[in-house]
Amino acid sequence: MAGPQLSAAARTAHMTPPTTHPSANPGYGKRSTPGQQPAAPGDFARLPDREAAIALYLDRLPDGADISVKTLATILPYGQCALRTALQCLRRTGHLRIGREHVRGSGSARWVTRTWFSRTPRDNAWWAAFAAGDTPSLREEPAARPTRSRAYILLAALRRAAPALALSARDCAALEPLAAEWFAREATEQDLLRELTSGLPPEVHCSAAFTRARLISKLPPEPVRLPKPALRVLECAKCGAPARPEALAFGECTTCRGEPVPVRQANRAPLPPQRVRALAAEARAATSRPPERTHA
Repeated sequence: MAGPQLSAAARTAHMTPPTTHPSANPGYGKRSTPGQQPAAPGDFARLPDREAAIALYLDRLPDGADISVKTLATILPYGQCALRTALQCLRRTGHLRIGREHVRGSGSARWVTRTWFSRTPRDNAWWAAFAAGDTPSLREEPAARPTRSRAYILLAALRRAAPALALSARDCAALEPLAAEWFAREATEQDLLRELTSGLPPEVHCSAAFTRARLISKLPPEPVRLPKPALRVLECAKCGAPARPEALAFGECTTCRGEPVPVRQANRAPLPPQRVRALAAEARAATSRPPERTHA
């Protein structure tokens, strides 16, 4: 009998990029995770041949491709049962997760089902961080420009810090965009004054040209920040129930893995009946007493 693994020829065939593959509905389908290593021949070498061939095929698909079991069964030479087993293996080895994500910018509480694929195998801790939005490879757009007056006022005040750099109103207006860019890159007034006025030559023949040259040559780099995390909820691959990432080891919940569910212990023991009756009597007595009079 032939083993469950594919032959070398069949495995190589699945490495060929697919020419046509159905796309999922807009907003659904495959989603690649950030920060993956470049593709290499041995990416899935530690997987069984069948699972490696399927992983290679999924890896070559573009984002948005329909990678449901039903669709894959119409394209790949495996039945739905074999594909479910293979995808379960990909989840256990850290290549695949299923969950839901909030559609940002939609103006509504819309959640869509996501299937995240990673060429690089990830452990459970990485997937938990990913669900929380910890994706340091993404970057935020640079900060917006501040108001013009801040830059103009600083340029006009240069004459007090360094008389040789006295600028006219026309010079200040012309140089304002360059100074404003410093503030957009999170420089302070003290940073800008220090870079413009330190180490001045004995004579400054043209204060506007000298200031322009320093504003350009000493411009600090643009700041980068991490984006706000996307709202994501991971789901059990078997029963579809949402759960905390730490409870979805290998993509399955505790119940589907066949593990006992821990019973939560109450913080305190319940009150005995006599104590409950005593507290109720005290409450009734307090409500029956007349209010105390206060003297002016």
